[in-house]
Amino acid sequence: MTKNKPIIIGVTGGSGSGKTSVSRAIFNNFPDHSIMMLEQDSYYKDQSNLSFEERLNTNYDHPFAFDTDLLIEHIKKLMCYEAIEKPVYDYVAHTRSKVTLVQEPKEVIILEGILILEDERLRDLMDIKIYVDTDDDIRIIRRIKRDMEERGRTLDSVIEQYLSVVKPMYHQFIEPTKRYADIIVPEGGENHVAVDLITTKVASYLS
Repeated sequence: MTKNKPIIIGVTGGSGSGKTSVSRAIFNNFPDHSIMMLEQDSYYKDQSNLSFEERLNTNYDHPFAFDTDLLIEHIKKLMCYEAIEKPVYDYVAHTRSKVTLVQEPKEVIILEGILILEDERLRDLMDIKIYVDTDDDIRIIRRIKRDMEERGRTLDSVIEQYLSVVKPMYHQFIEPTKRYADIIVPEGGENHVAVDLITTKVASYLS
């Protein structure tokens, strides 16, 4: 018996929009199913050839920061029910770790990241495309909290990066991809009605 193609759900939005919360909410609604999450952040390019100072100047909100070719290659393998070695990004060293994680294929793949709808090749692989739309003020507050608590950043460095890179890149590259979305979710994971609608749609694919 041939397995059906895995269902690929793309979840995007600006940094701090709540896209991870939406992804987890969908994931948690299918505890008895074969489901996985794949983060675009894992596919930042290897920068081991650069000095630490050069790595600090990397624009992580630009499409060029990602190894999209590798991400597409891995998704296509997962679609054929082949395992992948998912890269691990070291946010302290600002480059790809030497460690990889074996990811077994699943029936549902939730692909989450800020620029997953920017590349047409990636968009074409998705069955459902979701854009999480959250106010800029809320997103910067969430980003400050996350980067200081989880990534060892200072308040000044987070604010400086947000104003000089994150916000302009959001308006240049991320927000325009909203037009490719099938569903726009205001306010992230707190929007339980939207999450329920998405969950129902995914369930219909699985039935």
